[in-house]
Amino acid sequence: MVAVSVDLKDALARCAGGDKAALRMIYDSECASMIGVAVRIVKRRELAEEVVQEAFVKIWRNAHRYDPGLGPAKAWIYAIVRNQAINTLRSGRREDLVDEVPEDAGAAVEAYAAAERLPEGQALRRCLEGLEARRRTSLLMAYVDGFSHGEIAGRLGLPLGTVKAWIRRSLLALRECMG
Repeated sequence: MVAVSVDLKDALARCAGGDKAALRMIYDSECASMIGVAVRIVKRRELAEEVVQEAFVKIWRNAHRYDPGLGPAKAWIYAIVRNQAINTLRSGRREDLVDEVPEDAGAAVEAYAAAERLPEGQALRRCLEGLEARRRTSLLMAYVDGFSHGEIAGRLGLPLGTVKAWIRRSLLALRECMG
């Protein structure tokens, strides 16, 4: 695999403008190194991957705050990863990895509308309706809204392990239901 040189400053500016392809460019360019930094701090690969996922959410949401006059884009990106890893260690509770928890978790979920737009007789809709409501909500928050497991846990007030198990089991149930 050939390393592609990415202008991170430009990519962050494009992210600030809502360009998802620019975030993908940052991901492709920096993800492996970011995981390496996170592993050195949290000492566990799976937790480091979660830290990096949370870092990318923060990069996407805060790209407009990057000021090139204060330093290189790469330093800004890696500071987010480092801070996220340290916060994860300090918290001791991985389900608290979200910045804010809305009072009404259902209002924060746009997935319901997407599921409702599926045609009545479609197999996916039938299979989704066959899932227990809270498990369906977790699955839709992850795959339609794009929330991380940590964000879902925080928003629903559930342990991270529970959310991960629900999503995994729901995916297996959907696979079985759809044939």
